[in-house]
Amino acid sequence: MAKTGAERYFEKRGKSAEYRDAYERARSAIDEVDQIVGAIEERRVALGLSKAELARRVGVAPESVRRLLSAEHANPTLSTVVSLAKVLDMDIVAVSKRKPRQIA
Repeated sequence: MAKTGAERYFEKRGKSAEYRDAYERARSAIDEVDQIVGAIEERRVALGLSKAELARRVGVAPESVRRLLSAEHANPTLSTVVSLAKVLDMDIVAVSKRKPRQIA
């Protein structure tokens, strides 16, 4: 089967180390957001809250929560994540992966 124009484009771009590195960084960020949204969804279900009830408690439109928790790759704002977590009695924590380097 013939490749689409998009497939040919990404195949060509994928030969570049710079492109591959940028892609991996973006993919990693998307995966981390997906994990956070997944944890929020699991907590909502565990508490027996509907998406509409969660939206009401957060003070946003039900369709925005439904889209966020149903999307394959959601991209919520940090303030939305914090608001949802607060209502669900969750903490959002940022943890350093490595020791800070000394700045000369």
